[in-house]
Amino acid sequence: MPCQTRRGAGSCVVLIASDPVLVARLRAAGCVFAEDEAALLSEAAHEHADAAAALARLVARRVAGEPLEQVLGWAEFAGLRIVLEPGVFVPRRRTEVLAAEAASLTRAVASRPGRRPVVVDLCCGAGAIGAAVADAAGPIELVAADLDPAAVRAARRNLEPLGALVVEGDLFDPLPARLRGRVDVLAVNAPYVPTDEIAMMPPEARDHEALVALDGGADGLDVHRRVAASAREWLAPGGHLLIETSRRQAPTTADLVGAAGLDGVRIVHDGEIDGTVVIARS
Repeated sequence: MPCQTRRGAGSCVVLIASDPVLVARLRAAGCVFAEDEAALLSEAAHEHADAAAALARLVARRVAGEPLEQVLGWAEFAGLRIVLEPGVFVPRRRTEVLAAEAASLTRAVASRPGRRPVVVDLCCGAGAIGAAVADAAGPIELVAADLDPAAVRAARRNLEPLGALVVEGDLFDPLPARLRGRVDVLAVNAPYVPTDEIAMMPPEARDHEALVALDGGADGLDVHRRVAASAREWLAPGGHLLIETSRRQAPTTADLVGAAGLDGVRIVHDGEIDGTVVIARS
């Protein structure tokens, strides 16, 4: 059972010397960065009154294949600590491309006199994109939405302290009507894994993240089609839609967005972290 951790989360802090026995147990379970994981799990356990018992519980969860980030209760994303809950989609480093592009576009709107950008984090998961944009772009009106109740709970913990509104429902359905035609930046990390490929995903994702956060339908683009079809009515004049996709799927996602009437469609790809985003404007 492989349990490879994402290097960004696994190497962010090392505060407690790793126990060789713990390291060996994690390595035997297939954890590639066993030393880093041991330190992080030990650090988390020492936040409890009975650190030894807490560490035993955390290690048992990790060895059973639960993602490290869910075991710790947080993931590192764009330099921020994003609170998670069991079963919630773990933000990937590749999504930092989407967050950075969204933040750049948000800052451009904020530079206009008297403008407070309106940003929507759709299919928000734990709210990592919204948190990163708010951190990088300054005061914004932020609304986040997701269909998964557990994700909404986590997103509220991450975003409500920033003044954001987090709502539960299917895509645009739960968004306040007042946002129609006012959204400057619509950032979307919708599921885009083809249904038949989910079985080939790492067990950490396949077995421990909500299927609704992974399954994009037969070709992986079912949700992209729905987002593209409705985006124009929510975007402000000159507003931007950003959708994460794969490099292989990006041309099709771009065609869908263009066919829905959006302009200036472009594909941004970061080869270093394998992040791909389709961007278009209203």
